[in-house]
Amino acid sequence: MAIVPETVGRLLKQGFEVAVESGAGRDYDLDEHYREAGAEVVDGSGPVYGEADVIVKVDEPTEDEVGQMRRGQALICFINGPQQPELVGKLAEAGVTVFSNEQIPRTSVAQSMDALSSMGSIAGYKCALLGANALGKYVPMLSTAAGTTKAANVLVLGVAVAGLQAISMMNRMGAEVFAYDIRPETRDQARSLGATFIDSDDERENEQEEDEYEEYRPEGFRKLMTSLGFYGLAEPPRDQYVVEGEEEPSGESKEKEEWSREKLAEDQKLVRERIKEMDVVITTALVPGRRAPTLVDTEMVESMKPGSVIVDLAAESGGNCEVSKPGETVEHSRIQVLGPLNLPSTVPVHASQLLSRNMYNLIEHLTEDASEEKGKKEPRLNLDFEDEIVDATCIAHGGEVRHEPTRNALEDARGRTSEESEVS
Repeated sequence: MAIVPETVGRLLKQGFEVAVESGAGRDYDLDEHYREAGAEVVDGSGPVYGEADVIVKVDEPTEDEVGQMRRGQALICFINGPQQPELVGKLAEAGVTVFSNEQIPRTSVAQSMDALSSMGSIAGYKCALLGANALGKYVPMLSTAAGTTKAANVLVLGVAVAGLQAISMMNRMGAEVFAYDIRPETRDQARSLGATFIDSDDERENEQEEDEYEEYRPEGFRKLMTSLGFYGLAEPPRDQYVVEGEEEPSGESKEKEEWSREKLAEDQKLVRERIKEMDVVITTALVPGRRAPTLVDTEMVESMKPGSVIVDLAAESGGNCEVSKPGETVEHSRIQVLGPLNLPSTVPVHASQLLSRNMYNLIEHLTEDASEEKGKKEPRLNLDFEDEIVDATCIAHGGEVRHEPTRNALEDARGRTSEESEVS
């Protein structure tokens, strides 16, 4: 549910009137709870679409719902424009102003409105539970009278919100957790939650047999002068050696924003080797508006141990695993590959609470008080496109599709339709 009773009360205090479709809260937020909070509960979606100025939904509207909407209304929901350009085009033609939750910028100011991160956290939590449930082993190391069992090896690919939550959950369950992401900044984030970050540089350092520091021994003239008591010459030349304790402070190290292609290639080779040791692999790499990248190909799946499990969070967006199928559990080469859909909906109570708070903060940001009377509030939309959040989230307004990737996808879709019509 996009708005829970708790949020209704907060909206009323800001001067909003709230109408809720009967039964929208299903088994958790009942109609009576909304009435007690001050909302008007109406039968069917018709009165909501007919009277509301701002419509808040979880998912995109259906074709029937688009037909009920009118010019000047605002819609806030999850609607992936580049993947559903024709739907956005119809909303734009209807004169609806569309705000996409997927387009909330990842900034500190917008953090309280970031529904994608809220839902990602829940999805990562559920991925860990699904992986543990499907695995035919204990996740933690356990000592029993019959002997000790090893902890499960778990690899998390993609260290964003969902990935970090999956790492945290698996670490709490006692797994030996490994992680990988192509972004350098995620290395410390993964390590802070107890994961071993797969890094070819670390592997190379571990293979070196030499000490980190080479002990300096003066030779020639310096050795002679040192023996005569001139101990200042016992110190190494600064242009040839780094003296222990005088290294560059870690805070001043200049790490590149991106790793080199050579390092990425070495890392990928290492991931391919490490995946053979894993009991559970959780993939969480999603790119808003684009097909999910393939992280685990068929060869990698077939290299894993029989009975291992892959949980592909990105299955609905094309899949991080080459053999996964949306909404299905596929068995390939004795490996279970799970492709779950809409995981936040499986935790409806907290998913609704978090989403509702995100929606309230976004609505508050998009509106202003137009009342000139003291003690009275009249909220109205304030579309300041100079504002980063408004500009990024508003993908359609004034009869036009504002979001460039969605607009390009719409033009491509219409071009294909035109070509097909000419051929027929």
